[in-house]
Amino acid sequence: MLRKTGLLLLFAATAVFAAAPPPKSVAPEVLPHPTAMFLAGLCGDGRHTVTFKAAAMGTHFFFEEKSGVTVYSFDGHGYRRLAFLKGYTLSRAIKRFAR
Repeated sequence: MLRKTGLLLLFAATAVFAAAPPPKSVAPEVLPHPTAMFLAGLCGDGRHTVTFKAAAMGTHFFFEEKSGVTVYSFDGHGYRRLAFLKGYTLSRAIKRFAR
């Protein structure tokens, strides 16, 4: 009886996970050319896997990668590089500029 119950639970769990929809893509419908070229260059035209985090707070944009965080400031037309914080994490950089 215990074996049948275990098999029934296993079958039910498999059916639930198999019926789950595939994850939704985060890729946007429209991508500006400069952004596309930046992303292509960042990953070496597909030769490198990249991992990064980004956040915006007020007039600042933060871009975290393995080596640190680049901070950008909005100048009325776009974001300009303000500083590179070597060894910083995204949360630490945000705390520094959130004053």
